[in-house]
Amino acid sequence: MIEPIFVDTNVLVYRFDAAKPEKQRAAKAWLSRLWERRAGRLSYQVLREFYVTVTRKLTNSLDTDHARRAVRSLMTWNPVPSDDRLIESAWDLEDRYELSWWDALIVAAARRQSCSVLLSDDLQDGQDLGGVRVVDPFSTDSASLD
Repeated sequence: MIEPIFVDTNVLVYRFDAAKPEKQRAAKAWLSRLWERRAGRLSYQVLREFYVTVTRKLTNSLDTDHARRAVRSLMTWNPVPSDDRLIESAWDLEDRYELSWWDALIVAAARRQSCSVLLSDDLQDGQDLGGVRVVDPFSTDSASLD
């Protein structure tokens, strides 16, 4: 098994966004690899954001049954719940790296799950955020982390 990799909401959303075929292909490749290796990690925040986005914000939104099946499947990745320690850690990251609150929560959750890689195109590719390195999954091939 490869090391655990934290997946940001945008990667999950692009998996279902046919309006962006190149990003959809890359997201599918990354997620397939993470499923095969049992290496995907996420948080309940990511699942909430994913559900709202794919059911309400995409041009070709998913029906709720399809979206709920996807969320149930992703719950096998043992999502990180928000608690007082996660919030305290996120505040530290927010201040130290001048992150948005929501991004700081994502990085704190990645750290909680011992992920040294965070797949996201919302943050700066290659940036090290307290031991969590941001990797843009749309400019980096999934095989490169083996």
